[in-house]
Amino acid sequence: MSNVIESNLRHCDDLAIEDWAILVGARPAATLPLRLESGAAATSNTPDLSSPQLNASHDNGTVSLEPDMQTASIEDDARGDRRQPLGGWAKRLLDLMVASTALILASPILVLIPLLIKATTGGPVLFVHRRIGFNGKAFDCYKFRTMVPNAEEVLERHLSCNPQAAQEWAANQKLKCDPRILFLGNMLRKSSLDELPQLFNILRGDMSCVGPRPVVADELQRYGAASYEYLKTRPGLTGLWQINGRNMTEYSHRVLLDTQYVRTWSLRRDLSILMRTIPAIMKFDQTS
Repeated sequence: MSNVIESNLRHCDDLAIEDWAILVGARPAATLPLRLESGAAATSNTPDLSSPQLNASHDNGTVSLEPDMQTASIEDDARGDRRQPLGGWAKRLLDLMVASTALILASPILVLIPLLIKATTGGPVLFVHRRIGFNGKAFDCYKFRTMVPNAEEVLERHLSCNPQAAQEWAANQKLKCDPRILFLGNMLRKSSLDELPQLFNILRGDMSCVGPRPVVADELQRYGAASYEYLKTRPGLTGLWQINGRNMTEYSHRVLLDTQYVRTWSLRRDLSILMRTIPAIMKFDQTS
């Protein structure tokens, strides 16, 4: 039994990543190891989940699964590639309908925003970032560019000079006062218009209209044992986090909301979240 579980964990840790690019051209496929490593950075914000299935220890860089989760892991490993994302065809059909309709309605904005970005800042229109999706597959997640071109350099310099900002970044992977964000970018973020290109991610099948927000590989460590729940579904353009405070909530609460969403999913809940998203994004004080 232990050999099967260890094999399954290695399978989750070394998932092969198949990379496509739409809008920006194709690139070779790559393999991205997902490691649930120990350390304060990985565990300090992992929530204390009450369910016995989500209790985990991080000894020697491994996650110890409880019996119920072990059984589920073995069954998932046996199914292999036949494993379907949360919601199956019904959720996928809803995604296609909503994303197609939204693209048609938002087409004037999708033309205007790139023109404004080029006119005010120059440089590329899209920001393409690798995120982790269903079953650990990495994909290119699209957003309108809202930051300066040398964003990584600016962030590193800012964190090295501001211990408080470094602490905030370590806790939430976000900054309330982010020196990288441009004036136009700030308006796009406040209105969530920067995420409109992710409608193409939904059509491609990388994302869903509703689900946990897509995370990078290192960020997935913050989910601890709850990463098992995250990997069951496609990441979402919106979700429980977006309609429950967004950046006003701690990261641990975000993990709890994502876990709750996966465990209690229903098509009716997806529709409810979609309807509540519009008034939620109008609360500009809750966005970054």
